[in-house]
Amino acid sequence: MADSLRGQFLLAGRNLHDPNFLKTVVLIVEHGEDGAMGVVVNRPSGVTVADALKKHFDLPETGEMVYIGGPVERNALFILHNAADVDESETAVIDGIFVGSSPETFEAIVRRAADGDDEIKFRVYFGCAGWGPSQLEGEMSRADWMVCPATPESVFYADPYELWDTLVAEWDKAHSPLPGVPGDFRLN
Repeated sequence: MADSLRGQFLLAGRNLHDPNFLKTVVLIVEHGEDGAMGVVVNRPSGVTVADALKKHFDLPETGEMVYIGGPVERNALFILHNAADVDESETAVIDGIFVGSSPETFEAIVRRAADGDDEIKFRVYFGCAGWGPSQLEGEMSRADWMVCPATPESVFYADPYELWDTLVAEWDKAHSPLPGVPGDFRLN
């Protein structure tokens, strides 16, 4: 098996027309022989975090949106956050960014943010993206995905609707076959 893609972004290729992944940026949070799992980081839903969690917690409305993390386990919620002290058993996906799914993690993160802790950054996701053994590698061999490093700034990008275009432009520049000529012609 190739090196793990954990902590990397998958950028949907220009020819990937699956509506679940059209122009998506997926942060891979697990990748191994048993398959891969990630969350789409650039697809906000119309549901706020307070509304999504209201059956579980009484949270103040902050206006934070829940994102659509992918087509798998749509009823499950995941949270990406930067609070290393909330759950010491979590391992960072990328430097300073953790993934959590426990109710305690959700409550602690969202409450701290609602109480004015400006250091807390988080995003909540409905569902995830998942691949069985060797499935992702097959999709990558067809150029369905481009791989690039994930950063905390890009995970919490201010305008998620621009993230794919921004990262693809950077990818094109870095993978240009000729100096000054953008693009990987195989992806046209």
